[in-house]
Amino acid sequence: MTDIFCTKNPIIGMVHLLPLPGSPLHENIHQVIDQAHKDYYALKEGGVDGVLIENFGDAPYYKERVKPHTIAWMTTIILSLAPDLPFGVNVLRNDTKSALAIAHATKGKFIRCNILTGVMATDQGIIEGKASDILRYKNVLNVDIHIFADVLVKHGDPLVNQSIERAARDTAYRGLADALIVTGPETGEQPLIQDLKAVKEAVPDRFLFAGSGVTPENVESILEYADGCIVGKAFKKGKIETPVEKEKVETLMRKVEKLR
Repeated sequence: MTDIFCTKNPIIGMVHLLPLPGSPLHENIHQVIDQAHKDYYALKEGGVDGVLIENFGDAPYYKERVKPHTIAWMTTIILSLAPDLPFGVNVLRNDTKSALAIAHATKGKFIRCNILTGVMATDQGIIEGKASDILRYKNVLNVDIHIFADVLVKHGDPLVNQSIERAARDTAYRGLADALIVTGPETGEQPLIQDLKAVKEAVPDRFLFAGSGVTPENVESILEYADGCIVGKAFKKGKIETPVEKEKVETLMRKVEKLR
């Protein structure tokens, strides 16, 4: 990841977009843009190494392709941010092609793919990984955008019994993910240390991110096995929908700096 992040143990902060136009809970696009700007600058000034921008507020999510206006608004918002930190895009629930297209248009460095390989039963229904389509589309765009892929993604269960080690190997070596993400079972819950250890041992040549539940209290133990962290809820005062607080970002980043 040295071509994206210039430090050891990079911390990626989440910009959770409020509900976008067309989604059931959407209210005001100006409020969406305003909070995205506030969250981005709170993360930047708090010291994170990168950000991941996703349409978190658009629940209930389409399981695969989102509507064109979602792609247009996400692109518009990211361009308005003009991020100077390395950033990535995630289009929930699993519209990885649109994430690639948005990152291509906005100069993003990476995307997150929730289900790259395998089959998962989720609250959106059965989702099949489509690594073949995604990697070929990346070739069509001719872009150097890294694919960060979840291993047995949160809020989902594999349709067949499968060890996390095998899922990690399939995601890395058959799905061709550039980096792997391990999470807890739900948003805000930390991954099991044994899961991080198992994935790192199974796929030692891929960068590994802890993707949920990282806090100042557990970040040291998590970074014993993970190479970096994606942090959302720990940077908020209350619910995950609330704005990022710079002081909370600074608290976690001070702990990480000591580990570095």
